[in-house]
Amino acid sequence: MQYQICVSGAASGETVQLSHELAFRVGRAITGSGHIITTGATIGLPHYAAMGAVSVAGERGLSVGFSPASSLREHVMVYKLPTKEFDYINFTGMAYVGRDVHLVRTSDAVITVGGRMGSLHELSTALESRKVCAVLLGSGGLANFVPELLENIETPGAKTIIYESDPELLVQRVIEALDAKYADFMYDANDCHVRTRRAGRG
Repeated sequence: MQYQICVSGAASGETVQLSHELAFRVGRAITGSGHIITTGATIGLPHYAAMGAVSVAGERGLSVGFSPASSLREHVMVYKLPTKEFDYINFTGMAYVGRDVHLVRTSDAVITVGGRMGSLHELSTALESRKVCAVLLGSGGLANFVPELLENIETPGAKTIIYESDPELLVQRVIEALDAKYADFMYDANDCHVRTRRAGRG
């Protein structure tokens, strides 16, 4: 299956300077594995992840952006957000808060790199939505505080969060977790056929 993996992170601030190379590697690992990266079509760490995603030569997964704007004009002129790092942009028209929810709900997994309050909103939405969640430790900001935060706040899915400091290994573990989550689901794109696996059967 081709999974949609969201990269969440700060649009500006210290973590962008600290962890832009890490975000780039996360994005490259996602599309290099043949999967789809989803981001908020914004600047900062998600932008670096999208740049990493499209840097993969040859066959690769897609880079999809979820914009807070309602049109390309608004995306560029009002929000002043990038375009060239995306194979497709979904213009949600939901502003930032609504865009965050739509982005997370549309993705199969969410990876937090660095991050500020917006990333906390996306992580909490992902946990409440029972998405596969992962945190790149050592990337600063929110990412470094998630373990302590969730030790003190009862949160659904907190015990299943994937923590890793190596970008490529983190993406690999996310894909493995998604494979396990969707082990009962098989989709054959050639004949548009969906099958579910049942215990005791192939």
